[in-house]
Amino acid sequence: MKLLRHGPDGQEKPGLLDQDGQIRDLSGVIPDLTPEQLGAEALARLAALDPAALPLVPAQTRLGAPVAGTRKVLAIGLNYADHAAETGAVAPKEPMLFSKAVTSICGPNDVTELPPSSTRLDWEVELGFVIGTRAKAIAAGTGLAHIAGYVLANDYSEREWQKDRAGQFVKGKSHDSFCPLGPWLVTRDEIADPQDLSMHLSVNGETRQSGSTATMIHKVVFLVEYLSQFVTLEPGDVILTGTPPGVGAGMKPPQFLRAGDVVELDIEGLGRQRHEVVAL
Repeated sequence: MKLLRHGPDGQEKPGLLDQDGQIRDLSGVIPDLTPEQLGAEALARLAALDPAALPLVPAQTRLGAPVAGTRKVLAIGLNYADHAAETGAVAPKEPMLFSKAVTSICGPNDVTELPPSSTRLDWEVELGFVIGTRAKAIAAGTGLAHIAGYVLANDYSEREWQKDRAGQFVKGKSHDSFCPLGPWLVTRDEIADPQDLSMHLSVNGETRQSGSTATMIHKVVFLVEYLSQFVTLEPGDVILTGTPPGVGAGMKPPQFLRAGDVVELDIEGLGRQRHEVVAL
């Protein structure tokens, strides 16, 4: 299934994408796509529905982030060997963990805010996954079973705030609109291998990132197991898995986003996003 949330910001309703690419409303079945709806039994009930029996939603309706009630956004830095190389960093032996504020979450086509003091706003196309069942100190080889589904994400990063303003990465990662998710949550059964997905990002129509999850250092299954040793992963938690090369900070000379720029990105099987950068 491809699950989604549609409607104005703050008033989203649950929905799904049918086989013809039409949005169907689920609000008569469930109140929202909350963590309680992400377990195996709840997803099975939704999968058993006949999409044709659900109301159609107008095609141009705004889409919000596909999951409501997320309590944690965790992210992995320098998780692609080729991206680490372009930034001049040594690929970490263990996953480099940081967090993004949940207030940074937005819809897949919402505007990207350029704060007044921002001078080095950068892009990062990433594979994200959403936890479906609680994971605490889980055994090796069991990680995928705790995932409800996968989602396209853009880990926007203000590099000056991230690297030059003291503290940890979270400062440069957490402004409003810095974590667009969607357009939909693709349930785990639809992605045969999360380590074999092509991914792309362009700025103003020019390709900046073109890679594959195959070059990820720490794979998805391991990340669930690893993180669960340190942090209890709960349903609805979002984990971002890193980005391939082509970020603005790695270009020579570096290039960063400005007001009016348009960022477009996609991951195979997970849909597309489009963002216009708007100065505050």
